[in-house]
Amino acid sequence: MINPAKRTEKIELSQIRKMFEVTNPDAINLGIGEPDFNVPENIKNAMIESINENDTHYTPNKGYIELREEIVKKFKNDNGIKTNAENIIVTVGASEGLYLCAQAFIEKGDEVILPNPSFLSYGACIELADGQTIPVECKMENEFKLKASDVEEKITKNTKAIILNSPSNPTGAVMEKEDIKAIADLSMDNNFIIISDEIYEKIIYGKKHYSPAKWSENVVTLNGFSKTYAMTGLRIGYLTANEDLCEELLKIHQYNIACATTTSQKGALEALRGPQDEVNKMVAEFKRRRDLIVNRLNGMGYETVNAEGAFYVFPKIEDENFVQKAAKAGVITVPGAAFGSNGKGHVRMSYANSYENIAKAMDILEEKIVNG
Repeated sequence: MINPAKRTEKIELSQIRKMFEVTNPDAINLGIGEPDFNVPENIKNAMIESINENDTHYTPNKGYIELREEIVKKFKNDNGIKTNAENIIVTVGASEGLYLCAQAFIEKGDEVILPNPSFLSYGACIELADGQTIPVECKMENEFKLKASDVEEKITKNTKAIILNSPSNPTGAVMEKEDIKAIADLSMDNNFIIISDEIYEKIIYGKKHYSPAKWSENVVTLNGFSKTYAMTGLRIGYLTANEDLCEELLKIHQYNIACATTTSQKGALEALRGPQDEVNKMVAEFKRRRDLIVNRLNGMGYETVNAEGAFYVFPKIEDENFVQKAAKAGVITVPGAAFGSNGKGHVRMSYANSYENIAKAMDILEEKIVNG
């Protein structure tokens, strides 16, 4: 057997991606963070037209200029971020943007502050770049929200970056404005990069989303179309950063991807230009499902924070065999420990499934596990 590179030996395969391999057709999958909605018709039509017009050749490395110009408008109107088309890179999902950041800026000896718990790809990308993760506990008593005061305590001379994710995967937590602004100030005072993953910004309930790039120049803002427009399989995202940071990111993007797919870019352009009615409907339905799953879990005695964004809940379930028991009963979930040490004693459940399936899943858990 050929030995793998040492940087990959310590990386484990994603426990979330395993959920795609579930073979029980009757199992209700609350493990996958993928909207169950279809891509809106206007976006589909734009992509069909793209194919029919033989729009299948390379695009500029950074993406179609008309898409980048539309993204500039989006950042200005939605986030208060001033940028330009030259400082936009269209990526193969927000995931590529994360990988670009790790490869472009992180090296051996660098420390990256990471919320604990947080999306498992963050730690893997840092390790692949030979960086060191510095976890900051996001406590349940604070609704899992990252606090600037806790971040400040972790900053050292080796701090190269921090990853923010609000709304959060896996907890659904939405950071407060004062904490985001304070961390933005810290990034300027201590000269480190904020990698701000804002993929769930539109899926938010009764709160306002804030972008750190509004207050700091040291930010790479990552976003995409997967969650907001149910375009997960089309793998299309984008980022913005200042000119110096963007140039380094482009180096990795050029030699790794070259450019995002033409069809997906045309769909993304229509997503931004077209009506947002379907997005509003999806968010309203997610909130209805959130209310259902939170009420049912709390009713079963599983303490659950009323998540303010994304489509996940992170109930406190200290039974170490719960995930296995639930799977055997027909409900797929993800162990909280997959998202960091502070996730131990919790389970992530996604409510990106139908209301009816969620209700059925809660019935199964109550009957087979709570009362079984």
